[in-house]
Formats: sequence, C-alpha cells, structure tokens
Amino acid sequence: MRRVPLLSGSRVVLVPVGEGDVVLRPPPEPTQIVDVAAAVRDALSYPLSGRPLDALVTRGGRATIVVEPAALPLPGAPQDARQTAIAVAIAELERCGVADERQTLLVAGGLGRRFGQRDLEGVLPPPQARAFRGRVVVHDVEDEDLAAVADGVRVNRALVETDLVMTVTAAESVLHGGPGALIAASDAEMVRAVAGADSLLEAAGSPVWTLALRLESALAERVELCGVSLVLDLPRLSGRYRGYPNDEAVVARVASSPLRAAFTLLPDSLRSELLARQGRRMAATGAFAGRPSVAHAEALLRGIARRGVRVEEPVDALVVGVPWIGPHIPREPLNPITTAAVALGLALRLRRDAFPVRQGGTLVIVHPLTRAFAHVTQAPYAAMFDVLRRLESPDELVTAERAAATDERALAAYRSGRACHPLLPYADWAGCAPALSRLGRVVVAGSRDALAARTLGFVPSHGIGSALDMAHGVAEGRARVAILLAPPYAPMLVG
Repeated sequence: MRRVPLLSGSRVVLVPVGEGDVVLRPPPEPTQIVDVAAAVRDALSYPLSGRPLDALVTRGGRATIVVEPAALPLPGAPQDARQTAIAVAIAELERCGVADERQTLLVAGGLGRRFGQRDLEGVLPPPQARAFRGRVVVHDVEDEDLAAVADGVRVNRALVETDLVMTVTAAESVLHGGPGALIAASDAEMVRAVAGADSLLEAAGSPVWTLALRLESALAERVELCGVSLVLDLPRLSGRYRGYPNDEAVVARVASSPLRAAFTLLPDSLRSELLARQGRRMAATGAFAGRPSVAHAEALLRGIARRGVRVEEPVDALVVGVPWIGPHIPREPLNPITTAAVALGLALRLRRDAFPVRQGGTLVIVHPLTRAFAHVTQAPYAAMFDVLRRLESPDELVTAERAAATDERALAAYRSGRACHPLLPYADWAGCAPALSRLGRVVVAGSRDALAARTLGFVPSHGIGSALDMAHGVAEGRARVAILLAPPYAPMLVG
C-alpha cells in the first residue's frame, strides 16, 4: 500500500493511501513576478479603480500605510514580497510629495499579540527599516481614543487623522488583506464579530465582506483611500526536499527516506527548530491597486485560481496534518485550541463552492494535541480551555467570554505585548464552528492527551490506522478518503 508523509506537529507521519482515496497536492509553482517593486509601482500608476496615487496625494500632507502581520500563508517564509511592497509604497508617497516623516505605518494586528520592537523590524527590508523616519503605530483594539466612523464602529485615529489611507497587504482570504486590514484596525468587538466567517474565500453574500465594505465606505467619506494587494504563491521548500508537497516523486522520496525515522527520534524542541530552519521561499505572482476591496477581490480570485486544488466532490473523510507552529504572529507552539483553529478554522475554511466533507463525515486531525500552553503569552488560551473543560451548557461559554473581555489583568498583558487579547481564543474557536456544524466526527490521530481531545469534543486515537478505521465505521463501509498534503494549505475548489 502506498503511503504519503504528513506533518504531525514536528513529526512526519506516514498516511496509508487506499484504493479510491485522493491525495490533494497543491499545483506546481506558477510564473512569478521578476521585479516586485516595478509591479507595485505600475499598479499604483494604473489602478483597477479610482485615480492613480499621484492624483490622490496631497503634497505636504499626511498618509497612513496599513499593514498586517504576515500570519498567512502558514508556515510562511522569512522574506516575502510584502516587505518590498511596503517599502515601495513609502517611496512612492515620498515621490508624490509626502515625506516619510509625515507617514504613519499602522500595524493592524486585530486581537493578536501586539508587536514588539523585534517584530516591527521585520515589517520592512532592513535598509528601509533603518532609513524610515515616520511614525510606527501598533494598533490597540482596547484604545479608549479610537475614533467612531460608522454605526458605532471605532478605528485607530491614524485612519482618520490623515489625508490618505493606503492598505498594503497580500490577498490571502476575505478576512486577511484589503478591507480586512481596516477591520483589524478597529475595536475588539468588531474584530471578534467577523471571526466566524463560513468560508475564508467566498465574499459574495458574506456578512464579513459586507461589514468590510461598509467600513471602507465610511472611511472613504473622510479621507482618500487606496490599496495594494499582492498575489502570493504558496511557500515552497528549497534544498533537499524542494518540490514537497506538489511533486509526487519528492513526496515518495520523503516517505522512503531513512532520515525520516531518525528525525522522529529527536527531541521535539530540536525537530521544531530544524523545521523552522528549512529554507522556504514565497514569490509574488501579481500586484493590483485601486480601492482596497476592488484590488483585494481581484488578487484573491487570481490567487485561488493559481494556488487551488480541485476536489471533484465531497469526500467521506478528510485527513489534515497540523504543523508545529500556530496561526498567529508572533509564531508560537500550538495548544489544543490553536490546533483546532488551524485544522478546522483555517484548512477547512480555505474552500470555495462547497464543503469538502459530506454532511456527517469525518475529519482526521494528525497531531499529538497535548495540553501545552506557553507561559504568560498563551494564558488567555489556558483560561478558555479550563472553561471548556468545565462546560455544562453553551450559555456558560458566552458568559465566560463576556468576563474575559473585561479581565483587567489579561487586558494589561495584551496592551504590554506579553499576551494576545483575551478574546482571541474565543475568536479562534468561533472559526471552527462552521466546520463542526457539518462534520459528524473529528478524530485526532496520534493524540497523546485524551482529555484535551475530549474537552474539545474530539475523539482521541492512538494512530492514523485506528483513526481511518473510525472513519470507515462512520461511513458504514469503505470511506472515500482525501489526504490534504500540507502545510501550506492550498485552497480547495469543491465540485
């Protein structure tokens, strides 16, 4: 029987592929942009909608550049085109008459842990980071001085006390990039409200997209507004395993490599360090400018088409491996809630047209899923997990979330950058709800902590073999299984 390698935390697990099973591998590397800087400059000169940048800028005025933490794609790459695009945006504003001293770089991280100095140094390429003389603002969703713009929504004052707002982002999902960056620069209530989007790739009819457009329109009434959206390729490995997971020959070589068994015997901390050091590159395949929503929508559609994997019809069971790091920047080791957020809230929401698993089907999460919470930085996750462990009714979770939102100690840790916002764990869990409402069972293959799995409503399993046996049992026969070779997670185009 053929077997394919899949990440399970920092381990590499072999998953059997039976007759009729489907291996979902991302497409080969597409044609990339040779000169990202030139592409961004051209996009700003010839936008998809609205006027070019030099017609929007007030010479001698002020400008705010909105950027996001590079959380997606997961696991990402040390350097990507976003840094170059931000540097070009600063230079183009200077060329149009806005000196960099009159520019504000607004880091919109939503409910995530606020950036410290070391994190901020990675927003721009090193030469531009050293040369930038403007103001750098790390958004605080709890800032009492946020400005009201529409229907009670409050945003960072840097978005309204300026002449021009420019978003510079990558089109990763409906929530990540474009007008989603404006939401990430708003108040905690707004950021939390959009967390439960049904799909991360479908804008039409999405309440999240409607909210983003409403916020964008409200800002456009006050200031000039434009955006740059990049189309990024998936992160690609370089070196010995270049071509994994899209090249079938490389996948087979990894599966049969004697180094895989030796790697598994290493301590977890060393395995994680070696995985983090793997060379990765992430090229840009397109750049668009215009109204943030317009540029973002076009870039998102292009990205889905170039990075997507086709699923002909929903399967009975889907196998998803989860990596060694979490879905937020700064990267941290996974805990039970962020493990669920990666598998159910990210991988299963990166889909279009239909849900990839039939109603009542099975999701197999390949991960140890242990109760490990980084001290201080993941204290809000530990607190929420304790609530879930003692939960007797859904109303108790709502009550606990309200209490968390006003926990002064947790909010102080967030403001100081020592921990995420206390609502982030609830937002992550809300992102899992669309998938949980469709699945019949979630099995954790290789679970080392049965209590952690059961606390989340999952079924623990010792290994991938017994997990697949459960999936066949749920299907009342031979289940049709799909194995998503990831991370990085390719968009799934279903049907």
